[in-house]
Amino acid sequence: MICAHTANAAAGGKAAEARPPARAASPRTHQDAERHHHHTHGAGSRHPGGHHLLTVEHLSVAFSMYDPAAPFFRARRVENRVIDDLSLSVHQGEILAVVGASGSGKTLLADAILGLYEPNAQVTGSIWFDGQLRDAAGLAALRGHGISLVPQSVANLDPLMRVGDQILGAARGPERRRRRERMRALMASYGLDPAVERLYPHELSGGMARRVLLLCALVDQPRLIVADEPTPGLDLDLAVRAVSDLRRFADEGGGVLLITHDIELALRVADRVAVFSNGAVVEETACENFSAPDLLEHPFSRALWHAMPEHGFSAGEQSEGEGRP
Repeated sequence: MICAHTANAAAGGKAAEARPPARAASPRTHQDAERHHHHTHGAGSRHPGGHHLLTVEHLSVAFSMYDPAAPFFRARRVENRVIDDLSLSVHQGEILAVVGASGSGKTLLADAILGLYEPNAQVTGSIWFDGQLRDAAGLAALRGHGISLVPQSVANLDPLMRVGDQILGAARGPERRRRRERMRALMASYGLDPAVERLYPHELSGGMARRVLLLCALVDQPRLIVADEPTPGLDLDLAVRAVSDLRRFADEGGGVLLITHDIELALRVADRVAVFSNGAVVEETACENFSAPDLLEHPFSRALWHAMPEHGFSAGEQSEGEGRP
């Protein structure tokens, strides 16, 4: 259980409420083909050990801030809730794409899973990883030790550090030698020449730089990769090529949470889609169900289907209170 807390608590300080230790998943096992936890499955969805690789339940993220509409010297603190009662799951061996508009709060979901919170953040809900319930400190401990991030921009690479040193990180001694061996094996596997480790980021092509970001995540041997908008500024064909490495990681047994605003990209590379609207996942379904609007359950999901280029950019069916895709 992630109780209401601040970033200081997530970093190991005291939380507003006591947190229970990590505990095993519910004894109720999940069957591979059944519908549960508000979602339907893709063709390859599996539950090794009887549970999901990642489960997020009833996650809410709010920020305590001064009322921007009030006069400067009389403003009172208000709560701005960005994510509200969000639930989703990632299976081992699949890509789950979280699809929503840019600026809608999807990156906050990534931050919550990685145990990263701003000082004024209030986070509640439950996050389970590999069958264990994790608190904020437990999630932070998993960064680089089970869960890795592929960030949105290649600007996350240090322009003054050689590529190899960035992939290796701060490890020393035998651990650094082990990581160097793994790095070189990964570079060969993902088509990067050994000379690349001596280059600086500005000497890389765009595709090479994105592979370096992926290798920075893979060198830690993660079970789950969180990819936060990994293809900004690319056309669809180039974006599909860029995320093909994530597809390969999933096909080899890992799990991927792909955060994107690009529904076409999601449907090409993912196994399932979680439709994000108004700070919550309104539907989590197999990509195959986007073949026809009648297979989709939520009005906003059907509106996304109608808004795709091949369906005429029409808003389609929409319920009162639903934003346009």
